[in-house]
Amino acid sequence: MAHIYLTFDFAKDEEKAQQARHKLEGWKQAFRLDKKLLYKIERTGAAPTDGEAKPAKAEKDKGKDKGKGKDKGKDKGKTSAAAIVEAAPAASNDDIRLLVRLAFSGHEKLSEQRWVQRIPSEDPFQGASPVVAKPGDASFESTEKQFDELA
Repeated sequence: MAHIYLTFDFAKDEEKAQQARHKLEGWKQAFRLDKKLLYKIERTGAAPTDGEAKPAKAEKDKGKDKGKGKDKGKDKGKTSAAAIVEAAPAASNDDIRLLVRLAFSGHEKLSEQRWVQRIPSEDPFQGASPVVAKPGDASFESTEKQFDELA
């Protein structure tokens, strides 16, 4: 089964990247593309800071509060909101790239072609300078290796 990779560079636009991710998730569910459409997000840029370490510490503190009553629920909400607020500025400093892998079988060439045309033409993907890498292209092997290395 041949793969086709689509690479989208969102620069520092976290909102557009999240819109694109939500759109891909919607397509996966609506068209039953579970194994045929896979994506990974690559963030490059700022090194981890103390702000990113704090939410992990807050998660550990939550575990200690088990069984203390009603106050536990209120503290969890505040800690979660604080973790999100602290993590958001750190994420906005990163360059965001979205790698999409289309893996259609040989008899689904028409569906594959339609998705290759459709995805870059949709709203959140248009301004992200889409790059298509097909087998045999010069950048295909490096893109495939990069996709496999991302968690």
